[in-house]
Amino acid sequence: MYYVYVLKSTKDQRFYIGFTKDLKNRVKEHNAGEVKSTKDRKPMKLIFYEAFLEKQDALRREGCFKTTKGKKVLRLMLRSFISNSVSSS
Repeated sequence: MYYVYVLKSTKDQRFYIGFTKDLKNRVKEHNAGEVKSTKDRKPMKLIFYEAFLEKQDALRREGCFKTTKGKKVLRLMLRSFISNSVSSS
């Protein structure tokens, strides 16, 4: 399986969108500071993922989520989570 995932930094409240074949290990790497783009933003919390059988499908979805339109779609999909995390801050 291939995974597209979204992490949320508990430090700066921003999101990170990524792709991996080993989701559990990749989240550990983010939280251990082994990923350059998130090492100063940890801890990171996994808030969403999708699984794909084909690598190209997962990469296409990751690319979609990183566009302006894709980010809007993702925010709509996660609106309850986003709303609840804003109100509990």
